[in-house]
Amino acid sequence: MKSAIRIDNVTKCYRLGRQATGRDNLSENLSATLRDSWRKVRRLLEPTAITPEESFWALKDVSFEVAPGEVVGIVGKNGAGKSTLLKILSRITEPTSGQIDLRGRLGSLLEVGTGFHPELSGRENIYLNGSILGMSRAEIRRKFDAIVAFSETEQFLDTPVKRYSSGMYVRLAFAVAAHLDPEILIVDEVLAVGDAAFQKKCLDKMRSVAQDGRTVLVVSHQTDVILRLCHRVVHLEQGRVLGLGDPKSVMANYLKESNRTIPLGERINLTTADRTGTGELRFTAMTCQTSSMNWVTTHGDITIDLEIVAQEDRTVDSIAISLYHTSGIRLVHADTINLCRSWNIRKGYNSLQFHINNLHLNPGQYQLGMHLSRRPHTVFDKILNAGMIVVAGTGGEHIKPQANNDGVVACDYSINEIEQPIIVQAEMLPT
Repeated sequence: MKSAIRIDNVTKCYRLGRQATGRDNLSENLSATLRDSWRKVRRLLEPTAITPEESFWALKDVSFEVAPGEVVGIVGKNGAGKSTLLKILSRITEPTSGQIDLRGRLGSLLEVGTGFHPELSGRENIYLNGSILGMSRAEIRRKFDAIVAFSETEQFLDTPVKRYSSGMYVRLAFAVAAHLDPEILIVDEVLAVGDAAFQKKCLDKMRSVAQDGRTVLVVSHQTDVILRLCHRVVHLEQGRVLGLGDPKSVMANYLKESNRTIPLGERINLTTADRTGTGELRFTAMTCQTSSMNWVTTHGDITIDLEIVAQEDRTVDSIAISLYHTSGIRLVHADTINLCRSWNIRKGYNSLQFHINNLHLNPGQYQLGMHLSRRPHTVFDKILNAGMIVVAGTGGEHIKPQANNDGVVACDYSINEIEQPIIVQAEMLPT
């Protein structure tokens, strides 16, 4: 069987300090050639006069194949080359070297609202975006009702999309791309903008696309999405393929490489953490501690102090702390939404304290995540991996958890228990 996607030694190099004009006319090419020639002459005459141009290798000799009907995830830290690879596959940019073979029509969703005109209505943008993606007007007309129903934007169809929330934007954009009926569907980290119900709908749609024999390539920082959806995972690091294979093993290695242990009692800076959201409110730091010991124990308590910075006064419904198993399964979800009240976040610096009385976790390492959101669809800030919490045995010894043949640590929790949130004590602290 021939591959749906074949990527052979693809390399992309950017020259830092060069401004791309987006035009290739004679005068600009001549000017660029003269500038390059003059730089070379000056370097020969005065070696220290000009600093040589630096090169940034976004991708370096990336090679892998994707079979028809296969769902492949791409993971990696920010700057690893994930989006660059998808842009090359989508023909938005050309590789410096290497070859890509695609078999079938391609549909891609790389950024929220790509191909949308802010002044046009949702109805008009369905036709515009569908045409950009390669759909005929008759095809768009035939699928129009299905696109609107999937996006759940019928009430706002004749409203300019510049007035849409980010969630409405991504729902409409994904609906158009998904109904292109492509042989290959490429999705970047845009689903993080939608709510949980819409994310589930998108995952179901991508599963049905794959079951129809078509191919899906998805980039996501959400471990549970990758594990639930993908047949294989590609791990990129500094533009190179660091891992390729079974989702559980690749994700375990990825989390191991990217995680750091959170020391108790120390203030941890979160400003550079990988995150998604609008950015109007942001977690900037945290401190974790326990009341009685120098470590977190299986049935012990934990207190987490969060620092939040807001650009403007905002009201939020949900401020949450989550702990994930290394396989990506969420085991603890402590959410202020269970307190049935809203929280007023003031412009500038704010602090919030969580206290969980009984973690009830096996000894081992657990990934700490957090989010700030407002109903129904606005996510201000979401950090899936702020670091690792180490849980010790009741005697204080650090017990290595027993893993099965897949490298997954055995866990006492059932799926139903995982979905039940823990009621948490939370209070806004004076600033």
